[in-house]
Amino acid sequence: MNYALPGFWQQIREHRTISLVLANAVVLLAMLLGVFGLFGDRILDTFAATPCSSGDQSYIVRGGDTLSGIAARYKTTYQRLADYNKLANPNLIYVQQRICIPGAKPQSKAPTPFSYTLPKTRGSGNWFAFPQCTWWANQRYYQLHGVYVPWTTNSDAWQWVNRARDFGWRVSYSPIPGSIIVFQPNVQGASWLGHVGIVERVNSNGSVTVSNTNWGANPTSVTYTTAWPGNGVAFVY
Repeated sequence: MNYALPGFWQQIREHRTISLVLANAVVLLAMLLGVFGLFGDRILDTFAATPCSSGDQSYIVRGGDTLSGIAARYKTTYQRLADYNKLANPNLIYVQQRICIPGAKPQSKAPTPFSYTLPKTRGSGNWFAFPQCTWWANQRYYQLHGVYVPWTTNSDAWQWVNRARDFGWRVSYSPIPGSIIVFQPNVQGASWLGHVGIVERVNSNGSVTVSNTNWGANPTSVTYTTAWPGNGVAFVY
């Protein structure tokens, strides 16, 4: 024979059931957070390290980026980028994530001929450490022009504008194909030491395609990114 529990004991049993459910939920949440804490960085690194196909451009996501904004820069749609990169949620992208842009890869060399005279004061080699951005900028400039930069001291990336002036090199605040682009600290994703790269192309929308090393998830690989002239950005040649 079944007897109905008194109202008081019925309430205790219901409260105990609710408490057990909440406790289990808390435990499950803690386990999930623990797993993400252990492997979250690896998961994000996997996103960033995903290689692009031959012929694609590669864009490394920076703080404040949106997929629609990246799409607009490359004259495509966010739907196409989402499909091409197999993004389940186009509204969810991560800083340092690599976005592959379908289409032609930037030219390996800047457009020629150059409309400026090369500097007279020249370096004797590339004394910067690989794969620092300064190493690539110096090496690529030599590939394009047969000229190394002459400064080797007081030559962190952010100092290249002043060092260029010290050695009689030109400094511009308008994009110059084949020039060295110099970012001041914390500008457009640069570190606290600044960043340098090479302007591979000046695009029709006013942006520039830049080749870099020591950028993104694969610092030893040459990465192509898009940058914009503005505050804290100069061009040395």
